[in-house]
Amino acid sequence: MKYKITIAVALIASVLFPLCLPVTATHTETKEYRWFINKTTDQKPPPEHEYKFIEKYGGYYVDRKAKGSDKVIYLTFDAGYENGNCALILDVMKKHDVSSAWFILDNLLYRNMDLIDRLIAEGHEVCNHTAKHPNMAKITDKELFAENLAKLETLYKEKTGQDMAKYYRPPSGTFSELNMRHAQELGYKTVFWSMAYADWDNNKQPCPDASFARIMQHTHNGMILLLHPTSATNAAILDRLISAWKAEGYRFGTMAELCA
Repeated sequence: MKYKITIAVALIASVLFPLCLPVTATHTETKEYRWFINKTTDQKPPPEHEYKFIEKYGGYYVDRKAKGSDKVIYLTFDAGYENGNCALILDVMKKHDVSSAWFILDNLLYRNMDLIDRLIAEGHEVCNHTAKHPNMAKITDKELFAENLAKLETLYKEKTGQDMAKYYRPPSGTFSELNMRHAQELGYKTVFWSMAYADWDNNKQPCPDASFARIMQHTHNGMILLLHPTSATNAAILDRLISAWKAEGYRFGTMAELCA
């Protein structure tokens, strides 16, 4: 009788409390992901990412072609506005004759065309970060997804007379597999990163010396480095960083090279 009661209690519990049972997470095309990186400290690229499916849709987070003595770094900036530090960073880039990719929002095109003109004149790639920085993983309709990229493309064409480069970075690194497929069908390469650090809060800037050491510690061949050009710390250490990278034999690649 004791065993019958135990079995009965177990059956009732399974009906009344189904959430107590283990749930296995499943991947779907619309599942929301937030990009992250597994840093290494031995100057080797990060291990194969668990979101490797991005590569099936023309997605990049490191240059897998970079090998041996041909050491390359891709400098990328996510830029939504100017606070004086963007210009300082461009001064450093010009001093070292280094190009980079800037993933911009429409605010720069409305308020800082002098900065956009300078990016173009000095050979930087101007790329798509969407017009208004929404959570793109929430967008499942292809037309609406395309509209978020097209608004920036159209404005850029109106302001510069040029076509925007077909490289896209999801705002906040938030995306879904469906987003990746839509971007590919629209002719875009989606570019994530293999190194970044907490540089975006202007009211809580990290220590320059510690940030320099952290970035150098995690530098690796084929690195796609994400920086925010509004960061006072980045403006303060970029000259040292580029000098140190050059001393170690690194050169600086473009999105066109990465995605060739």
